[in-house]
Amino acid sequence: MMAKDIGIDLGTANVLIYVTGKGIVLNEPSVVAIDVQTNKVLAVGSEAYRMVGRTPSNIRAIRPLKDGVISDFDVTEKMLTYFINKLNVKGFMSKPKTMICAPTNITNIERKAIIQAAEKSGGGKVYLEEEPKVAAIGAGMDIFQPKGNMVIDIGGGTSDIAVLSLGDIVASNSIRLAGDQMNFDIVNYVKNNHSLIIGEHTAEKIKMTIGNADTNSDDSKTMEVRGRDAVTGMPKSLTLTSKEIGEALSDTVNQIITAAKDVLEVVPPELASDIVDRGVMLTGGGSLLKGIDKAIADVLTVPVVISENPLNNVAKGAGALLEHISKAGKESKLINASEE
Repeated sequence: MMAKDIGIDLGTANVLIYVTGKGIVLNEPSVVAIDVQTNKVLAVGSEAYRMVGRTPSNIRAIRPLKDGVISDFDVTEKMLTYFINKLNVKGFMSKPKTMICAPTNITNIERKAIIQAAEKSGGGKVYLEEEPKVAAIGAGMDIFQPKGNMVIDIGGGTSDIAVLSLGDIVASNSIRLAGDQMNFDIVNYVKNNHSLIIGEHTAEKIKMTIGNADTNSDDSKTMEVRGRDAVTGMPKSLTLTSKEIGEALSDTVNQIITAAKDVLEVVPPELASDIVDRGVMLTGGGSLLKGIDKAIADVLTVPVVISENPLNNVAKGAGALLEHISKAGKESKLINASEE
């Protein structure tokens, strides 16, 4: 059996894997549960995610990626190895080629950590590509024409913004504020304004259910939330409104918009003109926050469109680039990270 090439979206919140000829075959949380006494891996992915905030003292549920980069190399390697073995993509005599994606402004040390983790877990040749470029391809944008394309990829740990033309990035920005920071903002808001302590899972649920980035919206949704009273330590419940959550998220949303503005301000006028015509493509899990497209469009004064499957775009784009390598029989503009 020949090895099947794989594209990996190694996200702070989720890992998605695309297998050539099959499409996206894995989408699981980037979490590993470890027994701290024996250092043994007890659970990976969805099973480990259910343990977050609910483990006894001898078990730790670890997120080995932070802000889009590896914070715990050994745990990342174990997690990737588990996922790749689960997919059974290795051949009898060959190893899979791997395309893995990274934020635009990471350091050389962070790049090498990602490459090494992919090499140790997959064993084959590794390519590293910049996330917004891959996300744009996965969202169906034709970035290889001499026209300006702008993409804003709001993930779990980072928001990557890029203007692309002729198959490459002309201007970009990457900030370490995205979906995870929004959850943190909600946790802090509820604690500071209502003296209620809630967990990460609850904050994520609040964001998805009543979150709204458009501060001018008349959205009046409410949600009952349960947690621990910060004063008495007893269980307590209260009702939150979408307006409150909009207020909690406003600082992070505004910083993402400012980062996008900074990119637009430095692109050549011809490309800026193309973006006015073609609009901005919004991708990544953060683009599912209600009203974020309108909030961005109001400030940038250009149309903003949410891609069809924003959660899948990076993995899908990585797979498309791998298939391009196989068909072309050459590596074109792609980086062969294994030989760097």
